[in-house]
Amino acid sequence: METPDSKTTTSPPPQQEPDLKKPKMSTTTSDDEDAATTTPGGDTTTKKQRYKRRKIAIFFAYCGVGYQGMQKNPGAKTIEGDLEEALFHAGAVPEQDRGIPKRYDWARSARTDKGVSAVGQVVSGRFYIDPPGLVERLQSNLSPQFRIFGYKRVTGSFNAKKFCDRRRYVYLIPVFALDPCSHPDRESVLASLGSDSELVKCLECSERGRKVVGAVGKRGFESKSDVSQTDISSNDKDGLVKSEIKEEISVLMCNGDGDNRNRESVTETKVLENDGNETKSAMPELGISTNSEDADANPEIKDEIMVSVENGDDNNTKSEEELIKRSGFCYGEKEKERFNRILNYYVGSHNFHNFTTRTKAQDPSAQRYIISFEAKTTVTVEGIEFVKCEVIGQSFMLHQIRKMIGVAVAIMRNCAPESLIETALQKDVNINVPTAPEVGLYLDECFFTSYNQKWKDSHEELSMKGYEEEAEDFKMKHIYSHIATTEHKEGSVALWLHSLNHRNYPDLGVCNNGDNNNSEDNNAKESTEVENMAEGTTL
Repeated sequence: METPDSKTTTSPPPQQEPDLKKPKMSTTTSDDEDAATTTPGGDTTTKKQRYKRRKIAIFFAYCGVGYQGMQKNPGAKTIEGDLEEALFHAGAVPEQDRGIPKRYDWARSARTDKGVSAVGQVVSGRFYIDPPGLVERLQSNLSPQFRIFGYKRVTGSFNAKKFCDRRRYVYLIPVFALDPCSHPDRESVLASLGSDSELVKCLECSERGRKVVGAVGKRGFESKSDVSQTDISSNDKDGLVKSEIKEEISVLMCNGDGDNRNRESVTETKVLENDGNETKSAMPELGISTNSEDADANPEIKDEIMVSVENGDDNNTKSEEELIKRSGFCYGEKEKERFNRILNYYVGSHNFHNFTTRTKAQDPSAQRYIISFEAKTTVTVEGIEFVKCEVIGQSFMLHQIRKMIGVAVAIMRNCAPESLIETALQKDVNINVPTAPEVGLYLDECFFTSYNQKWKDSHEELSMKGYEEEAEDFKMKHIYSHIATTEHKEGSVALWLHSLNHRNYPDLGVCNNGDNNNSEDNNAKESTEVENMAEGTTL
């Protein structure tokens, strides 16, 4: 019999500690990062540090040259595409969310068209802002065309598009574009040869909108501005006309369009010069009266063309100072008052279906509200003076601002009446209006007034305050310089001005200028067209 003391006892087997469950990855947490810690025994273990995603708004700028716009588009180089990749490489977006912006609540304040730049663009989303240095990491993964100013924490429900109250865009238009005598179309120049109102061919632009290497767009390098014959002394008349005709033929030859095109242009020149009826009908486009008797009195201009080309006669080169004195046009108080009066027609709530593409008048999105549209200041960049056109609105459609500028410039150049804007804003009228080049447009700032008022006590103000100096520096170095350089090298605006005529835009032909020496029949026809447009006739 066993005694209690002799009993053998067995202890339970030691229990193993359960494995700690790995925390699930949340959409608001980041991938863990290794962090070294030391145990009391002196052993070093590796522990994961967790970062949370934060809802932020990122302020940045970019020069739009070489990009197909802001919005991401498969197969195209876009601002969003490059920015999303930079966010991934900077550690702000995890691998599983790469290329899927919905997963991190991506939103943009404004879309910009192809080639359009921005100074105050804003995007929002849930990103990893730790460890510190996100701005620097982002900038290092972007080209110099981008400038990341910074970011600000926002509420969880913030959306850069929905919370943006209004947007301000700026369009830089060269002052010479507002001069009715600058860069006339080719037909008007040819029609004026031999008349009392001869126009000088614009040496900075090519015939029919083709580029002339080394000459296009430059305003002040051994070239002549567009001036009327009344500004030229009688002693220089023959030499200057011959020189301009020679340049016209030289442009045709250097453009490489073949002998057929060259012969066609020379023939067209002869017809326009010798046929008084043709000459007279071509001139009212720019409000220039003609004298068919003078045209008939110069039947040998074709011979003079060939002589000028063969002899290489070019003795009429003028300096830039002389050109400025000759033009006599500047953006003075009178011009400023007129241009701002024209832009003011757009202010308010209107139907802008004629100022965009693929949008019908019945579409609710065609109704837009313009808060202000002003052009009160000028800026000179690389020798070219620009008028700064600032427009503020709740939102804008595709090409809307460029078309508004296009119509305003056409009116300033007397190609259309001011009433054309009121007609184009009518819901039951369809007309085709010109579109200004994209190079001069940029997004200046996005405003979040309502959001700032509601969350002023708990969150930072969303504005460009604090980034103003850096933004101005980027604007001058990248955007303004690009606009001026493009105009010097390619003459984007100068070439576009040649298209502002009634042949390309028949709807501009309702102009009824009192200065034109039109016949009573033409005046009656134009009056009828104006009445039809007012009644809603589709043109």
